[in-house]
Amino acid sequence: MIGIPLGLIVSNLTEWWVHKHVLHAARPGSFWDFHLNEHHAAVLKNDGLDPAYGEPWWASAPRRREVYGIVGMSLPFVLMAPVAPFFAGTVAYCSYDYYRKHKRAHLDASWAREHLPWHWDHHMGPDQHANWCVTRPWADRIRGTRRTYLGTADELRMAQRKARIRASAKPPAPAESAA
Repeated sequence: MIGIPLGLIVSNLTEWWVHKHVLHAARPGSFWDFHLNEHHAAVLKNDGLDPAYGEPWWASAPRRREVYGIVGMSLPFVLMAPVAPFFAGTVAYCSYDYYRKHKRAHLDASWAREHLPWHWDHHMGPDQHANWCVTRPWADRIRGTRRTYLGTADELRMAQRKARIRASAKPPAPAESAA
């Protein structure tokens, strides 16, 4: 039974490490560069949403890479099932949970703000090189990389700034046509 808490800890630390040292450190043109170049760009542009998550995972190259990465990172641990079934099962569950929560977070921004505020802070806060965890903020707290943005004065100022930009960008009303 010790495999369950160990699986939770290993999964969360792996999630943190991969996000920080693989996805955010990817060189341009590498297999992993979609994360910053496509995913982060889409989320910022769409106030937390990523339209690619509305498509089947196999129909979107970034989503395919995410799934391949999750399976690839989990596989060595899951193969330990014959000797550590609770550990392997927990890692498999955590991998699925990561996929499920990450997808929902980018299809439903209000859900993400409420249920994954640390992930919201990662994407929408001023420091996108913090808050590496998606499912649970444990490793961010342990490693000192948790930065709160949601509900702060900084978030309010940014929301007001975006509202001013949107208001000034409204197209002029169409002119009446001469009859």
